[in-house]
Amino acid sequence: MLKSIHHVAIICSDYARSKAFYTEVLGLKVIHEAYREARDSWKLDLEVSPGVQIELFSFPSPPPRVSRPEAQGLRHIAFAVDDIDAAVTRITSHGVACEPIRVDEYTGKRFTFFADPDDQPIELYES
Repeated sequence: MLKSIHHVAIICSDYARSKAFYTEVLGLKVIHEAYREARDSWKLDLEVSPGVQIELFSFPSPPPRVSRPEAQGLRHIAFAVDDIDAAVTRITSHGVACEPIRVDEYTGKRFTFFADPDDQPIELYES
C-alpha cells in the first residue's frame, strides 16, 4: 500500500533563517515557493531526493514544540548520507554544532544529530 515518504512538513519560527538553513547549510533544492496572503504564511517545497520533499511553512506566532525532554510523537527527521565525515564538515562550516559521531549498535552504521534553527533534531545516517 505505502510506497515511500513523499514529504515531511516543518513549521518554523523565522522563515528567512530556516530557508537559509535548509537551502544553504543542508543544500536542499527549491522546488516551489509561495506566499499565502490569506494565512500570512510562506510555503517552501524543497527537494531532498527525487520524489522526497520537505515542506517548510511559516505561520504568525507558532507555539514552540517540546523537543527536550523527549515527548511523544514524531521525534526527528533522518537524512541518509554517503560520507558522514564530509557532511559533518559541511554543516559545521556553517556554524552548526553536531553531536559526536556514534555507531548504531545494531547496524554498525555511523550517525550524528544536530538541530535546525528551531532546535528540531535532525539525524545524519551513513548509508
